[in-house]
Formats: sequence, structure tokens, C-alpha cells
Amino acid sequence: MRKTTRYLGLDVHAETIAVAVAEAGRDGEVRSLGTIPNRPESVRKLIKKLGAAELEACYEAGPCGYGLYWQLESLGVHCEVVAPTLVPVKSGDRVKTDRRDALKLARCFRAGELTAVWVPDAAHEALRDLVRAREAAKKDQMRARHRLSKFLLRHGRRPSKKMSTWLTGYMAWLRGQQFEPFALQATFVDYLAEVDHATARLARLEKALDQAIAEAPQQIKALVEALQALRGVAKLSAVTVAVEVGSFSRFERPRPLMGYSGLVPSEHSSGGPGKANRGGITKTGNAHLRRALLESAWSYRHRPAMYGTLRRRQQGLSEDVKAIAWKAQHRLNLRYRRLAARGKVHQQVITAVARELLGFIWAIGVQVEQQIATVDKAA
Repeated sequence: MRKTTRYLGLDVHAETIAVAVAEAGRDGEVRSLGTIPNRPESVRKLIKKLGAAELEACYEAGPCGYGLYWQLESLGVHCEVVAPTLVPVKSGDRVKTDRRDALKLARCFRAGELTAVWVPDAAHEALRDLVRAREAAKKDQMRARHRLSKFLLRHGRRPSKKMSTWLTGYMAWLRGQQFEPFALQATFVDYLAEVDHATARLARLEKALDQAIAEAPQQIKALVEALQALRGVAKLSAVTVAVEVGSFSRFERPRPLMGYSGLVPSEHSSGGPGKANRGGITKTGNAHLRRALLESAWSYRHRPAMYGTLRRRQQGLSEDVKAIAWKAQHRLNLRYRRLAARGKVHQQVITAVARELLGFIWAIGVQVEQQIATVDKAA
């Protein structure tokens, strides 16, 4: 006799998991199974009690990561990690508890109303954590530099001759500064030490990132190398895009990937034809990916050119990848100039360019993944 699937909704927290199950069928019962500790042995007992062969489970992506996903998969339970911002919410519902959240997840999962996120493998997740740690270190360095520069500005300290800030000469000038009274000197020394600490931390993480890329699986390394064929996409931007997107083949076309990046315009249209009202970009999806794309897009304000650094990055790459990168230079520069000529704000122009740049990135990513798959199949 064929067993009926049951749908498990899990509201996961650091110490507890609220559990609910929905029986198959539109009118199947949806009931709460209570709360269990968020421990592997407790999850194992729950699955053994319910029967793994009959279950499909889901929980929201969040700070608890993907450990529960991997455990459920190892126990033979099909699991999906769903996007929390896309879980349906009733506008009049003002009561939120763990029990009700678990019931809603089970009910919506059964109805097919939840959107699953891509779950990275161990190599992708480890490299992504390192990339994000480097990004956090860069932000901390910027904050430390701002605190010190504003302190100097408040007290009228500036170099006697013009020099680039934070380079060797400027740092030598900084280290020669003295303040009276003692309180100001203590403040200055602390701010300067924090800048030095942030700089050393950033250098340490960037060195670790170079080593991690060299030791990464072949698919990640090939993708990082291929993406650097694009203008404005050096190693750091390429690895950021690679680990934040993960699998490009999961997007059938570039447009869903653009939506994932949050670079598409928001829209509020109702009331029939001719009522299309579009606003700013949605800023949903992956903010790390969006930041990297916007930084890279500024390079396309320059006319197409094959300069030395870009030529070196393209050495050893396939002609197809090089052709996509060259086409991107022409199209995106033309896009920039046309939008700028229409009087668009620079930030809007760069956003539009970044959105189209993602289309070329998708084309290169899919091609690399297909090549790797073909080699693996042949082997």
C-alpha cells in the first residue's frame, strides 16, 4: 500500500524547535506536535517516531544555518529551507507564536506556497563565510578611519601639504601627532590603534581568502577565473558573486537572478490597464551580491578597452567567455551613455548597468557550469 506524504513545519530557534504536521489532502488535519529541544538526538527521535519515508519537512532560513537541513536529509527526509520574507502573511493576523508559526509553515508547505532557497554545500558555505568576514572587516576599517579623521577635523589637525589619506606618508604624519591635555592624547592613541588593528585584520583575511580560493573545488575556481574576464570584476568581486549566487543553472533565465539580487524596480499597479506604477529597486534578495554588482558597474562608464590588467585576467580563458566579456563592455557602456544623456541620476544609471551586468555574469556562469558538468560526465 502506498504511504501518504505528511508535511512537517519546523519553527527553528537556537534552543527549541516548534513542530507541526499537515496531513495530505486539501482538508487534511493540521496539528501541533509541541516543542522539542534543538538537539540532533531530539530531531532523530522525532523523525523515527513519525517515519522518515512519509515526511517532507521545511523551516525558514535564519541564523541557525543549515545544520538541521543536512541532518534531516541524512535521515531520509526531504527538506526545504524556505525564504522567510516570502511566507504568506495575513494582514489582520496580530498573534505570532512559535506554535502558530509552525502550523502556518506546515499548511503553506502542503499548499505549495513557500519559496525554497538554495542550500550551499560545505565548500560554498565555508568560502562564503570567509568572504563575508572580509567584507565586515572592511566596514570596520572604514568606521575606524572615519572616527579618527573626524577627531582630527574637530581639533583642526591636517597635513601641511596635500597628500593621499591612509597611505604611507599620511600614516607617518599621523604617528607624529601629539595632543594636550592627556585625555585628548589617550583618545587619539586609541583611535589610531583601532585603525592599525582593522588594517592588519583586513590584510590577514585577504591573505586567507587567496589561500581558500586556491584550495577551493574546481567548479568554484573555474567560475572565479571566468568571471574575471568581465571589466570591473576582479578576484574579490568574482568570488563574492560566485559564493553568493552558488549555482547559476538554478536560474533558467537572467531575469529571475536579477530579481534575486534586488536590482529590479518595485511595482504597485492596480486599477486596470495603464496603471503601471514603478518605484525604486526592491532591495530584496542578496544584499552582498547587490553591493558587489554596483561597485563593478562603475567601470562601464569608460569606453570599451582591453587594458593590461584585464588582458592578464583573461589569459587561458575560452574564446566564448572572452566574447561575452567584450560584448558586455560595448553594451553596458552604451547603456550608461544613453541613460546619462537622458539626464538620469548617476546612481540610477549605475543600478541599470549593474542589472544588465548580472545578465552577462549569468551567461558566463551557466557556460562554466555546463563545461564542468561535461568534463565530470566524461570522466
